[in-house]
Amino acid sequence: IDPMIRGSLVALVTPMTPDGAVDYAGLQKLVDWHVAQGSDGIVSVGTTGESATIDEDEHCEVIRRTVEFAAGRIPVVAGTGANATSEAIRLTRCAKEVGADACLLVTPYYNKPTQEGLYQHYKAVAAAVPVPQILYNVPGRTACDLLPETVARLAPVSNIVGIKEATGKLDRGRQILELC
Repeated sequence: IDPMIRGSLVALVTPMTPDGAVDYAGLQKLVDWHVAQGSDGIVSVGTTGESATIDEDEHCEVIRRTVEFAAGRIPVVAGTGANATSEAIRLTRCAKEVGADACLLVTPYYNKPTQEGLYQHYKAVAAAVPVPQILYNVPGRTACDLLPETVARLAPVSNIVGIKEATGKLDRGRQILELC
């Protein structure tokens, strides 16, 4: 993983105005606040940040503005996961183009892919976009569990650099470390 990306990475909400538009002034204040508070990095438009409810153009613009507001003061990880591989590639490509330091890719939600499907999904995104990528496993929200054996198959992919493991199973991290 990039040595700049370490420590506490805070998942940002995406501030919205009363009419449902992205509140970019509020986003700037939020980024500035995290920089001032000493956060080690921020995650823009992850699953905490309205990624499932804004369109692709808004998604890319939120990432672009977050990178702009951070201005190199703090690493920005962009949430670019999607339930369609083609959409995840487009979002990841956008994040790379606007200067995100890395991308966080949640498992495809709703589809319930097989382990082979997950492997092919992540491998395709990594092959399409040369940016550091972090796998994100949160089966309680996606109905899809990225198993340690599949993570081990993905570990040799050079730009897959980490995992956010959110099963709540304390032994899961140990299993992944042993296999990788």
